[in-house]
Amino acid sequence: MNTLLFKRRRQTLALIGAGLSAPALAQFRVEVSGVGLTQLPIVVAPFRGEEGAPQKISAIIRADLERSGQLRGIDVPGLLVDESSRPDLAALRQRGADALTAGSVTRLADGRWDIRFRLWDVVKGDDLSGQSYAVTAGDLRLAAHRIADYVYEKLTGERGVFSTRIAYVTRGTNRFNLWVADADGENAQSALASPEPIISPAWAASGNQLAYVSFESRKPVVYVHEVASGRRRLLANFRGSNSAPAWAPDGRSLAVTLSREGGSQLYLISVEGGEPRRLIESSYIDTEPVFSPDGRSIYFVSDRGGAPQVYRVSASGGTPERVTFNGGYNISPALSPDGKTLAYTSRVGSGFKLQVMDLASGNATAITETTADESPSFAPNGKLIVYATRQGDQEALMTSTLDGRIKARLAGQGGDLREPDWGPFAR
Repeated sequence: MNTLLFKRRRQTLALIGAGLSAPALAQFRVEVSGVGLTQLPIVVAPFRGEEGAPQKISAIIRADLERSGQLRGIDVPGLLVDESSRPDLAALRQRGADALTAGSVTRLADGRWDIRFRLWDVVKGDDLSGQSYAVTAGDLRLAAHRIADYVYEKLTGERGVFSTRIAYVTRGTNRFNLWVADADGENAQSALASPEPIISPAWAASGNQLAYVSFESRKPVVYVHEVASGRRRLLANFRGSNSAPAWAPDGRSLAVTLSREGGSQLYLISVEGGEPRRLIESSYIDTEPVFSPDGRSIYFVSDRGGAPQVYRVSASGGTPERVTFNGGYNISPALSPDGKTLAYTSRVGSGFKLQVMDLASGNATAITETTADESPSFAPNGKLIVYATRQGDQEALMTSTLDGRIKARLAGQGGDLREPDWGPFAR
């Protein structure tokens, strides 16, 4: 049995030479569905002057906030306010709003755009302050995401993730692409294009590097890629398969799965390369490692119990401890940033569903209605999960709240979307 069988079903060596679908487009539209138990109603007023800008700032902010599952947009037709206005908060309260954000977009003489905004607590009648940015046209979306981060944190007390990035892979006709995109899937930039498969992108905690597996040598090997410069270097190209890279939280080493000694086993390797250290001595398939946030433990998938399940072992090695017991086939573990929640995919009937487990109690819950879920990854604030799935005859990237109540589809125009990994907060 090959180690890649524990990855996504379409990540195996069999995808080499397989019939490929139409090219995937890098741009998405966000479709939010579901209703949370408690959602703060907010008015995101149209920004004065945004009709003349390349991006509609207010629409980006509202989509970000609604995708979080914590806020719900309220429409107030004809509302004309900006950051310098004195809004009629009492009237907005009568419309059911708890908060208001408004602002303006102005073209500067040097070609940049000046964006200003302000946030109000409609219930208390408080001005919660605001900010301003002067950005190029190419950074208008980033500025909108940062405004959404500010609003989200002021209203929830939690850090927003809208200005973070995701990495994912698309498969088109004889073409594979590794993309780096905004957290909403937009503004995607190709980090690597290849006629051979690319799988398992993984962000370093610094947000400056990605590790991934490429088949361009006609076998799986691991690279480390500098996102800003595009430079990359070979990390693991040992005999057999080199796969499933996972960064240690300190960025100094990675866990990888190697078959150099005949079986698929876990190793630790320095980020500078060199000779890897075997983590566990076993005759089983051990793969898909992921570090706990404190770096002390590694969660991984193994068939040592007869079928794939998630296990945990000390990062220094030792005897593995089984973690998942519900279901006969559990793969693709992901840890929340606080280390308290495990996400994974479980075979249910003939399909795979996304599960969320509270590690303290061991209670696990399926949070999706789809049956082709793959590759879960937590947002850096731990409040959302991004994953790949299939809806109808289309593959899509989705985000979900941990209770499964609010989902947002990042829908492409064709092609095969897979392998999302949510990057860290910017440093």
